[in-house]
Amino acid sequence: MKCCAECFGDRGLRKNIIPLKSKEIGTCSYCGSNAVALVAPQDLGEYFDLLVSSYRADESGRLLVEWFRNDWGLFSHVRMDDSRAKDLLAEILDDGEIVREKFLPTAIDATNRLIEWEKLRDELMYKNRFFPEANIDLDRLEHLLSSLTPDRSEIPSVWSRARIQPSNQVYGVADMGAPPCRTASHGRANPAGIPYLYLASTPQTAVSEIRPHTGERACVCQFAMPDAITVVDLRGPKTMVSPFLLEDAEDIGRMRADLPFLERLGEELTRPVLPQAAAIDYTPSQYLCEFIKKCGYQGVLYRSSVSDGINLALFDPSLANAGDVSQYLVSRVSIDVKDVTAGDKQATTVTAAGD
Repeated sequence: MKCCAECFGDRGLRKNIIPLKSKEIGTCSYCGSNAVALVAPQDLGEYFDLLVSSYRADESGRLLVEWFRNDWGLFSHVRMDDSRAKDLLAEILDDGEIVREKFLPTAIDATNRLIEWEKLRDELMYKNRFFPEANIDLDRLEHLLSSLTPDRSEIPSVWSRARIQPSNQVYGVADMGAPPCRTASHGRANPAGIPYLYLASTPQTAVSEIRPHTGERACVCQFAMPDAITVVDLRGPKTMVSPFLLEDAEDIGRMRADLPFLERLGEELTRPVLPQAAAIDYTPSQYLCEFIKKCGYQGVLYRSSVSDGINLALFDPSLANAGDVSQYLVSRVSIDVKDVTAGDKQATTVTAAGD
């Protein structure tokens, strides 16, 4: 029986550990993935032993498989249900009983950075914009951001930017970049007067981000990214951070405590914001992006709130090379609504279709 990195969905196992230990390519015995690097489960024992050491046995707790899913996003493959995950973990640890025992995380002396962020966020929005009294550990944040830097191969090489076409005339390439400083309004990542280039991973996502109406036309320009670009990826910290690359159980415990904070930062860049409240509600995400830029990164990746695609806020618009401009017709706009008055939790989809 052999396993593969896809069983776990962990970046460290996929990129660093399993490729070094694997001696064959084939079909995984557990998740069924084909043409993948395979290892014997016992070859991963030392890494999982360290992870297990950051938890302690306690009858009031949960199974290790549950903790590993919840804390680190492990066993994320669609075929890795609890039964398969427990079987694999038992093989890795060479212990069929431990996977049936209950555990709690080992207590550590960790600062609650999520509470610190909420205090700073509130002050930035409503009290002090430039000289806040609330503080977060910026040195620790800079260290955490270094764990969220994707390789260049993990970043799309071509991105899209869209603009609503106000007339029959198609925008030229020169009109598809970031606005001039004097006309740049506040955005999700940028303060007013400091233009960033907002890009999307697909034309559909780019058009969705500009909130078009059915029947409108949009111009979409393709932008190529340089090979050396370095960005922070806030789409899913659990998929970026690997406990298997940390030094000891204490480091694992600290990172576990910090992951909710990192996920909260990702939400700052994704949450829908009403246009009339944008000037205030964008303040925390602008502060975050300013700090990311100060740390030497060239942009930040975040999830789209209106599409399944990816967004990129590029701090220096001149880094992107503009290409062709295409014209798109918005043929349909889909809206999901919830009847919150009645307390109905079931979303109802309403579709507005064009000609």
